[in-house]
Amino acid sequence: MLYICYMSENLLQNINNPSDLKKLEPSQLPQLAKELRDFIIDVVSVKEGHLGASLGVIELTIALHYVFDTPNDLLVWDVGHQAYGHKILTERKDIFHTNRQLGGISGFPKRSESVYDTFGVGHSSTSISAALGMAIASQLKSENKHHIAVIGDASIASGMAFEGLNHAGVTDANLLVILNDNAIGIDPSVGALKNYLTSVKEGKNPKQNNMIKSLNFDYSGPIDGHDFEALISELERLKKVKGPKFLHIITTKGKGLQQAEEDQVKYHAPGKFDKTTGEIHPKSEENLPPKFQDVFGWTLVELATNNPKIIGITPAMPSGSSLKFMMDAFPDRAFDVGIAEQHAVTLAAGMATQGMVVFCNIYSTFLQRAYDQVIHDVALQNLPVIFCLDRAGLVGEDGATHHGVFDLAYLRCIPNMIIYAPKDEIDLRNILYTASLGLHHPIAIRYPRGRGKFSNSKFKIPNSKFEKIEIGKAHLLKSGTKIAVLSTGFIGNNVDLTLDKVSNADEIAHYDFGFVKPLDEKLLHEIFNSYDTIITIEDGVIKGGFGSGIIEFASENNYKNTIKTLGIPDDFIEHGTVEELQQICKIDVKSLEKLFSTI
Repeated sequence: MLYICYMSENLLQNINNPSDLKKLEPSQLPQLAKELRDFIIDVVSVKEGHLGASLGVIELTIALHYVFDTPNDLLVWDVGHQAYGHKILTERKDIFHTNRQLGGISGFPKRSESVYDTFGVGHSSTSISAALGMAIASQLKSENKHHIAVIGDASIASGMAFEGLNHAGVTDANLLVILNDNAIGIDPSVGALKNYLTSVKEGKNPKQNNMIKSLNFDYSGPIDGHDFEALISELERLKKVKGPKFLHIITTKGKGLQQAEEDQVKYHAPGKFDKTTGEIHPKSEENLPPKFQDVFGWTLVELATNNPKIIGITPAMPSGSSLKFMMDAFPDRAFDVGIAEQHAVTLAAGMATQGMVVFCNIYSTFLQRAYDQVIHDVALQNLPVIFCLDRAGLVGEDGATHHGVFDLAYLRCIPNMIIYAPKDEIDLRNILYTASLGLHHPIAIRYPRGRGKFSNSKFKIPNSKFEKIEIGKAHLLKSGTKIAVLSTGFIGNNVDLTLDKVSNADEIAHYDFGFVKPLDEKLLHEIFNSYDTIITIEDGVIKGGFGSGIIEFASENNYKNTIKTLGIPDDFIEHGTVEELQQICKIDVKSLEKLFSTI
């Protein structure tokens, strides 16, 4: 057992669901909170996962399940980083150690996993709209239920959250929005709303100026989110209040673990750490390849040093994307706009109209939230915005909500869009350099989570020189006699590793198609005229992706070659390590070895 009891009487071991929780006296809840924090720390210290967010809402989690009748009353967590305590108290304590592992429970609330997970989440700012939809549906069905949305101060700054508040304020829906205000998301919260909330917390903003009240919500707070007496008293009061309600609570992210309170960014998802001291277990990075995100960050600073028109933009991911490097070096030219992908894209478009060279760094999965802006505000006007799509492909334990597997398909159909997937970190540097020189179209550069290919001893920044990349040009990496394998991006390295192992490697040619759009049609004609069998491989969805583009080319030119497409199947891939998920998708080295040996 990973859990060690530190109390004379263990309350948590007897609690499997909210019905058990309600048997406790209010005076026992602080002890339960201590045990629940210890339980999460014990498991996450060994198994890894998101830590600080869940530690910060332990009292709130207990109070909500103590006061309300879940799952009859519907509780929606925004994003879901903070839902570990919720999962443990709702019949998943004994399997919590499988969190984020292949075949285990999800790291986020998931409807198919539990009746207590009323809405699947993972991306931010959806909770208010979802809970409002539930509340209106309950009204129409004449059901007497409570509907609670728990949202953080970073998530509530997103446009969709405001849309939900705006609608809710003109209804009489039985909706309670709880603002978990800790002044941080993954990175510190930014923007005017954050400043407003700070002034409210500090008592500097007159109550008559309350913006939430002006939206027709019954506003209360701010109250201490770690004070059971205050929480339970206010939640009991709000149960009797009809219509839309808003409770503002103040919490500390990482509460109960000193290091997590002091370094909230690092302990958002710290990896493995000592559960007693809180010290993160160091990982040796000697001679390891650099992370792709760091190559982006370092390279952008290098380019921006020589080009004053270069701008960096990210929606709330300065650390995760390593745009933080440019924010530190050129604070006037690097912007964290908060959780606002739509705004980030159109802001970039506006800057591009004025001749700025704009690098808009957004995780692949989050660019989905700004699809209309990519089409309408960028591509339609043919503005040369440089989209840098971090976390492209399978990302591992975060699972289906975070895999960046749709970008090739959803971008390839957009006119004017250039799409490039670097095979390694040198290619990434060179395409960033090429884009900085000026393009006639927008470009999306997609690269994976994790490390590159070359060890630190061989790959130095800024000592490695730049080379301009020819737009639309593909390359022969290895000659062959019978079969042509066409790869795009980092997954091509799996092909290289496979060809080093198979006995029939002389029969297999390997081509790197960094450009998914435009395709190198001249080279494709040569390939189709030289090989009977074509295999494509990508770490994106097969339907509509790179392989589909090759099939379209063959159809348009009446080629009858055999074409086999490899990639992500037509299904949502769940959580596990990247290696495990590649095996499921049959794009790992062993699967490729088996395929290549039989063709």
